[in-house]
Formats: sequence, C-alpha cells, structure tokens
Amino acid sequence: MPYIEGERSGAPCLFCEMLARPDGPDNLILYRSPRAFVILNRFPYNNGHMMVVPNAHRASLEDLEAPDQAELMALSGQAITVLRQAYGADSFNLGVNIGESAGAGIVDHVHMHVLPRWAGDTSFMATTAETRVIPESLEVTYQRLRPIWEATAQGA
Repeated sequence: MPYIEGERSGAPCLFCEMLARPDGPDNLILYRSPRAFVILNRFPYNNGHMMVVPNAHRASLEDLEAPDQAELMALSGQAITVLRQAYGADSFNLGVNIGESAGAGIVDHVHMHVLPRWAGDTSFMATTAETRVIPESLEVTYQRLRPIWEATAQGA
C-alpha cells in the first residue's frame, strides 16, 4: 500500500508553469479568467481539443472552492460555443480524469477536457493503427481559436 498511499514527487506542474508564461502559441493559453484558464491540449485527440484549468493547484474537484468549480463549468460551456463557431462541431466530449488510475496525465492539477466531435471522426487509423491524424497544427488551431475566445468573452 505505500505506492498507493505514499506521497509522490516529481517535475513542477505543467499547468502552473504555463500559467506563469505570457499568452501565445508557446504556452497555448487561449483565455484567462480570474479563477481559471483555457489551454489547448498539446497532444490533441481532435483539432480544437482544449482543457479548462483552475488557477488553483488542486488535485480534485472537491478540493476546489465553489467559485473555482463554477468557473470551470462556465468556461467549459464557453468552450463549446467557441468550438461550434470555429469548427462547426456538432457533438462534444467533456471529461475530468481524477487520479492516475483514472487516466489523469497531470495528476496534481485537476482539469476539464473539452473535445469537439463530428460524425465519422474516428477513422481506421485510430481504430486499427492506434494513430491519430490531426490535419491542423497547434499553432494554426491557436490562431483560429484565440480571436473567437476574445470575442465571446467580450460578449459574455
């Protein structure tokens, strides 16, 4: 049980590092609010795959203050609006992986994944070759989504 219950140490938190950098294609932060930010996933499942991350470095949703939880959900809803406008996405997957055994890649800083989906977006590459085909670079995705975030934030 020491492995399960013990403290784990490692590299600094990627989200906290990105939060400390200026916004742009290097840190992939699309939008900041007082309690959370929206960042592109560096290893996307689909074009536009983003994450909504609270500023507070907490491992799980129940560790967040209620205003942080509310901001996480509000920005997730806004992400859907932005992705519909930018990509014409007709469906979405939203998810939070809490803990390593649940699939969290960044275990100590909870975050919400927002994935745009389209009918037929899973091809034989993902199904049989376990390979993802992303037809747009992250830099292009960033340049496409950033102005839409700014416009929707001003209208909110």
